[in-house]
Amino acid sequence: MEALKTLRQAQGPIEFFNILRSVSMSTNLFDLTGDIALVTGASRGIGESIAKLLAEQGAHVIVSSRKVEDCQVVADAIIAAGGSAEALACHVGDMDQIKQTFETIEAKHGRLDILVNNAAANPYFGHILDTDLAAYDKTVDVNIRGYFFMSVEAGKLMKKNAGGRIINTASVNGLQPGMMQGIYSITKAAVINMTKAFAKECAPLGIRCNAILPGLTKTKFAGALFSNEQMHKAAMQMIPMHRHAEPEEMAGTVLYLASKASSYTTGECIVVDGGLTI
Repeated sequence: MEALKTLRQAQGPIEFFNILRSVSMSTNLFDLTGDIALVTGASRGIGESIAKLLAEQGAHVIVSSRKVEDCQVVADAIIAAGGSAEALACHVGDMDQIKQTFETIEAKHGRLDILVNNAAANPYFGHILDTDLAAYDKTVDVNIRGYFFMSVEAGKLMKKNAGGRIINTASVNGLQPGMMQGIYSITKAAVINMTKAFAKECAPLGIRCNAILPGLTKTKFAGALFSNEQMHKAAMQMIPMHRHAEPEEMAGTVLYLASKASSYTTGECIVVDGGLTI
């Protein structure tokens, strides 16, 4: 009704056309108003950018990572910008903390609409033959077991409320193993197949599961690749766009997968790598 009223007030055919075009081209496909979203690994980097963008689109974002103080900084920034957020500590490598997280969410909100599995571990950078058990366990516990049981608990809660969306942060290393990143690459390959497995079995429940596969992105997490000048230079030559990504360049794809715009998309693993894997 407001749109029709505005059109009637137009002064002349040109203004009428411009107003009509702005009205017809607007969309609410990416509107997340009223949704409850949990983003792990959200205290910095890609996770922080995802949390802020989902909040900009109207979601109430639960900013989660191991340290609640760091999460609170991001939640406060979202609130200061006019969004809705809260901080919740969760180490996804700890099964007890995963269980407690979802008990807290269900008790407070009664549901979860969006889960973004973004927390990750990559404690070892070196030759695969020198990988020790501690590094192996930490990487697997977070990147595979953590993602799996976060998705299980989220899926159970989503099932009670007619569905939801799960988005996993995998990596291009899951397609092509990164040098000196053996066990990390192996776990990210597992995340890709995990995404497809959850998508296939949970689709009848109204739960969609997709993944993004970031390429080289400027974050503290990827610091080893940026501190090694030779490796960074080599990477720039391999990427057709000849640059690395910024964290916020991953968030848009997550928004698409979290929104109504991707309502018929599940089991997909979208590569966001500047053309590296072409």
